[in-house]
Parts: sequence; structure tokens; C-alpha cells
Amino acid sequence: MIIDVHTHINNYHEDRVVSLNESLDKLSENMVANNIDYSLVLTSYKVNEHRPSTKQVVEAIKGYNNLGVVSGVSYLHYNHRDVREISEYLENGFIKGLKFYPGYEPFYPNDIRFKLMYEMAIEYDVPVMFHSGDTYAPTGKIKYSHPIHIDDLAVDYPELKIVICHVGNPWIKDCMEVVYKNKNVYADISGLVLGDFSDKFERYMKKEIEEMITYAGDPKYLLYGTDWPISNMKSYLKFMNQLDLADEKKELILWKNAAALFKIDINNLK
Repeated sequence: MIIDVHTHINNYHEDRVVSLNESLDKLSENMVANNIDYSLVLTSYKVNEHRPSTKQVVEAIKGYNNLGVVSGVSYLHYNHRDVREISEYLENGFIKGLKFYPGYEPFYPNDIRFKLMYEMAIEYDVPVMFHSGDTYAPTGKIKYSHPIHIDDLAVDYPELKIVICHVGNPWIKDCMEVVYKNKNVYADISGLVLGDFSDKFERYMKKEIEEMITYAGDPKYLLYGTDWPISNMKSYLKFMNQLDLADEKKELILWKNAAALFKIDINNLK
């Protein structure tokens, strides 16, 4: 079984608008072609013709038992209507978690503006995901997205389940320490490459991920994710298969950790 915890249905090549249904069809086709059993769709911190809202995605995936939604939240723009909507979606089980975008927006994870969001995540026992590391857009400010800042949040909210996206790349060693130190922190391996891995970069990243596991112990904290469509699913699976890990450890990363953390009913997928 394979669970991809990090996909998007945004239009990243914004020369033309692709409809939400077209994007979902393309995601489904890629999942079938690569034997992906379940994917989480992460919505954006901004909403426009290229980036659908959480509400639009929640409505669009009804009828898909192999897709879930993680709601993107904007630091700069969220308001009381967003709080009400997210609270209702959490209450009804329509979303599996919350996603925040430090670096793309100017805030540190322990900013008090998100206190209510974190308290809701604890109450409904869902993870919060943070963009971490390099930003896809050159306008991002990476001082905000360094994974070391997750440590403050993890200590202040020990009941909060936190996911560092992209293993904080290029600060993987810092991410490693935050994960090792804090039992409520996880990391996903998404977005390490644009498109396909080259052989050279694959060898480099293989070493980095294997060292992380050697340092931080059995990978009960590591999640498989791709960042599709930015990263290629087939290339990512090839990378995963190259890791020098026992099959049971690969299973933890590929689906077991995600199923437990995001409460995904795998019986519903068989």
C-alpha cells in the first residue's frame, strides 16, 4: 500500500487555467499509473483562479474514497469566516489536517495569531503541516521556513501533532534534530526535486535521508509524499525503492505512519 501525504491540484504553470475537475482527473490518472492507494490534497494559503479554495476541493472530492483534504490557512488573510468553516469541516471529518506556509508568508510557526488554529487541531486530533525549507517562489523569505523554528511550537504545544514538510530541505540535519527531540513532530519527504530526480541528486538525497534515519531512529516519524504535480510520482517511487532500508521500515514510511497519523481507513481502500 502507498499513501501520498502531499499533493496539490493548483495550476503551477499559469499560462492557462485548468479546471478543478481536470486537475482531479489528472491526479487520479497519476495515482492509478503509479499504484498510489490514497492521496492527501493540500490547499493553498491563497485562493484565485489557479488555486481552488478548501471549500471547492472538499466539494469536488466527494465520491472519491481515495482522496482527503488538508486545509491551507493564510497567516495574512484568515478571518472569522475561515475559523467557522474550518471548525465545521473538522467537526464533520471533511478535512484531515491544516497546512501553514511560513516562508511564503512572513511568520514564525509559534506566532500567537495561530493559537486558535492549533487549539482546534488538538481538540479534533488532526496534524498541522508546515512548509519548511526552500520556497518554490523566489519571493519567499526562507528565514521563516527554517525547520528549527518548529521546535518552539512542539515544546509549547506537546499535544499538537506537527509535520515538517520537505524534511526542511536543505536543512535536513536541523529537521533531523527537531524530529529526534520532539515525539510530536513528523516529517514528509515531499518536494525534494522539481520534476524527476537526476541520478546524481538521487544519490545525494538517498544519503541524506538514510543518515536522518540513522540519527533519529526507526522512521516512525517519516511520511511518504511527493508534492505532485511539482514532483514526478514515478521518479519519487524509484527514489523510495533505492533507500537502503528493510521492507518493514519502508512500509512505515510508505503508508503505516500516514494511516495512523491522519486516521485513514485503509479497509475502505481495499
